[in-house]
Amino acid sequence: MDKGYDSAAVKNMVENVFDYIPHVRTRGEEKKSKRNSRQRARRWVVERTHSWMNRFRAILVRWDKKLSNNIAGLHLACAYITFKRAGVFG
Repeated sequence: MDKGYDSAAVKNMVENVFDYIPHVRTRGEEKKSKRNSRQRARRWVVERTHSWMNRFRAILVRWDKKLSNNIAGLHLACAYITFKRAGVFG
């Protein structure tokens, strides 16, 4: 969660309703540790996965009218990404 979720109401809802521990950086707080210049910037897993899925045009722009066809395309794209990361595809 980013700084936009930094409010007492959201923190209470996340803790009490969903039973999670929120990891939200407060507004005005900057990263205290310096990052090594040779290290690449870390991206969140969800953002990275969405960027991989945006390479598939049928998913990026939903052409399918049926929900089942759209879900099948999502599964196919996820399977392709998984196999490619595992080294099955060249």
